[in-house]
Amino acid sequence: MIIKRNDEKLKRILGRGESFDEQYLDTVLGIINRIRKEGDAALLELTKKFDRFEGSSIEITRKEMEKAYKALDPKLKKALEKARDNIVSFHEKQLEKTWIYEKSEGTFLGQKITPLEKVGVYVPGGKAVYPSSVLMNTLPAKVAGVGEIIMTTPATGGEVNPVVLAAAYIAGVDRGFKVGGAQAVAALAYGTATVPKVDKIVGPGNIYVALAKKLVFGQVDIDMIAGPSEILIIADKSAKAKYIAADMLSQAEHDELASSVAVTDNKKLAEKIEEELRKQLEELPKKEIAKKSIDSYGAVILVKDMDEACEVANEIAPEHLELYVENPMEMMLKIKNAGAIFLGENTPEPVGDYIAGPNHVLPTGGTARFFSPLGVYDFIKRSSILYYSKKQLAEDMEDIITLAEHEELIAHRNSAAVRKKKK
Repeated sequence: MIIKRNDEKLKRILGRGESFDEQYLDTVLGIINRIRKEGDAALLELTKKFDRFEGSSIEITRKEMEKAYKALDPKLKKALEKARDNIVSFHEKQLEKTWIYEKSEGTFLGQKITPLEKVGVYVPGGKAVYPSSVLMNTLPAKVAGVGEIIMTTPATGGEVNPVVLAAAYIAGVDRGFKVGGAQAVAALAYGTATVPKVDKIVGPGNIYVALAKKLVFGQVDIDMIAGPSEILIIADKSAKAKYIAADMLSQAEHDELASSVAVTDNKKLAEKIEEELRKQLEELPKKEIAKKSIDSYGAVILVKDMDEACEVANEIAPEHLELYVENPMEMMLKIKNAGAIFLGENTPEPVGDYIAGPNHVLPTGGTARFFSPLGVYDFIKRSSILYYSKKQLAEDMEDIITLAEHEELIAHRNSAAVRKKKK
């Protein structure tokens, strides 16, 4: 498992983000087209088929959310509310304001900030329950000032997990619907008589959800196409192998396709990490998933120095990057590509998943090269503002006419020239 930078396994890890399984394409397209044409009738039929939903109403009311909140275990309620407060506090720092400046006398330019009107938050169902995902996807939208937030989540047998409902209440979700899969994405994108059409869809899901989001992009905005989770840890001789192995396994237990990588210039540490991984794997309830993940996409990469370690990190562009080094603040300056950067041995990845405040919805599969974490900026629109005085228009007139004529757009030229002051 200890490899060098030129090892074939690193190429396999780097290739995780290159493929998108499209064997489900026809199925997902069929579901989307049915929702567009048949609306609620198709939505209810597909929900009964895929989620074994038996009820007649798919809507989740605020009263249902409140009831679940009141019945929540006090310890869990306290943790969720603390997480909410920290998430809100962090994201309030991202708020943008409308601004205008005077370019010249009587001429103003600027930018108007407007929150989206409606946002759909998709919450996965199944065996796993992720109330933290409800908070992370909803609260930045609330901070941005989004008018209405609609949650969809599959309800097997007609029941939504009460912790998800309680988290929705804590986060301030306005409406909810017991629908999942590609049909939920299509309903949010195109609207039905029951489910309102939204401006943006956020939240993780299975391959059907991911592909549906990809296909409706353009009709609505989406956050990103989320891939399997990943972590990369840069460690020097000061790092503890026990901590590194535990953090690698924190991602490996998510998914057999998850990637957990440690990069070090210390061979003894690399060997200790291998030993700790074997030991800690045996203690995990999800041992088989974690083992397959480590075998396929896990590695301890041995490099010549910390500069090369940073090069490897920037090449992989990980979702989560931990810096277990003597001076993490200094090393951070060398990092160009990472979804979230965790500094020092006392900042394990779950700190970001649950409680610190920065968003845990992060770019995966190398997309940290050009994507950012989910934030308030994802839930606003920016409109340019222009006001010209007669004097400024006169000053710029000839340049406007010259550029329009060069592009052979005569009506553009005329639009300006018709205002040209006659001599």
